[in-house]
Amino acid sequence: MKLVRDESLDRFDILPLLVATDGAIAAFGRDRRRLRPNIVVGGVSGLDERTWPGSQLVIGDVVIGIADLRGRCIMTTFDPDTLDHDPNVLRDIVNRFGGKLALNCEVLRGGTIQVKQEVKLVRSGATADALA
Repeated sequence: MKLVRDESLDRFDILPLLVATDGAIAAFGRDRRRLRPNIVVGGVSGLDERTWPGSQLVIGDVVIGIADLRGRCIMTTFDPDTLDHDPNVLRDIVNRFGGKLALNCEVLRGGTIQVKQEVKLVRSGATADALA
């Protein structure tokens, strides 16, 4: 057996990239791996990410478009280490976050990013805000 590259357009869940923030993960209060983010942005207060849809994240030369909040599914209910199922996790996400947590995103301009690199939030028609 061997790994192969999949170039089809229908391999993604919603959009090709899921971004979460440390503030939202802290509010979630569980293992961040249950959310399955591709990128975690640090230095974000509370649930500030909920105001980001329609904006862009700029990380060096990379530009990430933020589409909307991710509607969460049953996969969050499985412990990433034991695979034990806890339906209360999804119930909690529905009750406290309206069923949505983290951000559906897409790469607008690709490149290489690194841990601890500065992230700038660019809101539509506004200036960039630096994030940690």
